[in-house]
Amino acid sequence: MGTLGAVLKHPDDFYPLLKLKMAARYAEKQIPPEPHWAFCYTMLHKVSRSFALVIQQLGTDLRNAVCIFYLVLRALDTVEDDTSIPTDVKVPILKAFHRHIYDRNWHFSCGTKHYKVLMDEFHHVSTAFLELGKGYQEAIEDITQRMGAGMAKFICKEVETIDDYDEYCYYVAGLVGLGLSKLFHASGKEDMASDSLSNSMGLFLQKTNIIRDYLEDINEIPKSRMFWPREIWSKYVDKLEDLKYEENSVKAVQCLNDMVTNALIHAEDCLTYMSALRDINIFRFCAIPQIMAIGTLSLCYNNIEVFRGVVKMRRGLTAKVIDQTKTMADVYGAFYDFSCMLKSKIDNSDPNGNKTLSRVEAIQKTCRDSGLLNKRKSYMVKSGPKYNSAMIVVFFITLAIVFSYLSANRPNN
Repeated sequence: MGTLGAVLKHPDDFYPLLKLKMAARYAEKQIPPEPHWAFCYTMLHKVSRSFALVIQQLGTDLRNAVCIFYLVLRALDTVEDDTSIPTDVKVPILKAFHRHIYDRNWHFSCGTKHYKVLMDEFHHVSTAFLELGKGYQEAIEDITQRMGAGMAKFICKEVETIDDYDEYCYYVAGLVGLGLSKLFHASGKEDMASDSLSNSMGLFLQKTNIIRDYLEDINEIPKSRMFWPREIWSKYVDKLEDLKYEENSVKAVQCLNDMVTNALIHAEDCLTYMSALRDINIFRFCAIPQIMAIGTLSLCYNNIEVFRGVVKMRRGLTAKVIDQTKTMADVYGAFYDFSCMLKSKIDNSDPNGNKTLSRVEAIQKTCRDSGLLNKRKSYMVKSGPKYNSAMIVVFFITLAIVFSYLSANRPNN
């Protein structure tokens, strides 16, 4: 009913949602027949349906390499995230993970749900990895080694300063940006991007996730995960977990706004990186998550709900981003629109309000200076819902036809 209500409130979301549903069905039917590749793509759909859709933008060879790169790093992340693994067990695994990917027999039981299956049957990932081209293998091994070493470092170290925060995000996400740039270059479709721009692509996404996932991380059992830097949160509360308590709401929102302002540093680098991409499929693969990030930051900014539950873009808007993002004009338009939304929420009394405003206006200037804003598609619907009884009837009839078609074409298990 939540999605239905959202569609009735935003009827222009319906067609993109329908296309997204059809694309998801199509992607599920494209799973390769070989057992190890079938496992990898099936697991990709289970651990990240959105990434499984975005990856479909890529050609077969590069898609396979990115799929394995993603699963290897998800497995590495599963080891890091499992707070039940003793440090003296976890650290050696993280440091040696780049060697395990060459071992068809290696596995390690940890994680929960789909991630446990990924770890228990990791030999399928290793088998697929060993079928990739040498250039792809070398890039994945290099990034896995560096990331594992960085994760091991922060198992024994807290995120104290903003420099620590940037270093942690570099290890867990900036290196992903560097690795993807290596894979794009190995495919022969793109020039090698600079490390600094590749790093910003990863940091912008990672910092958005860290901000959005505050409550989930702080409530982690058996031990909280704390990624917000003490240098920022200690200005507002005595302990990081204090931000979730209602009596600290004003300070919590100010701290949140400080964190969002820090993340916005990377937006202009992301625009520069994407503007240099030549291959349309690689461009869409990169651009869609970045637009989702700026959209999520605009929703999180000045929003106490970050400390109460989950704040994320509605499914219809996500579907619209995936459907409409085809050119750099679309990216500039999205960044401009979402930065306008964020700008409208800046409170003059916020201690970082002027700094936030400066960074938002710098993003808007970059978008305007591109000269492409007049070609943009708008992601913001300023008017209220436009539907009547006839539209609702048509909607339900169409929905019934679509689901009848999908049910009739559902593959037999």
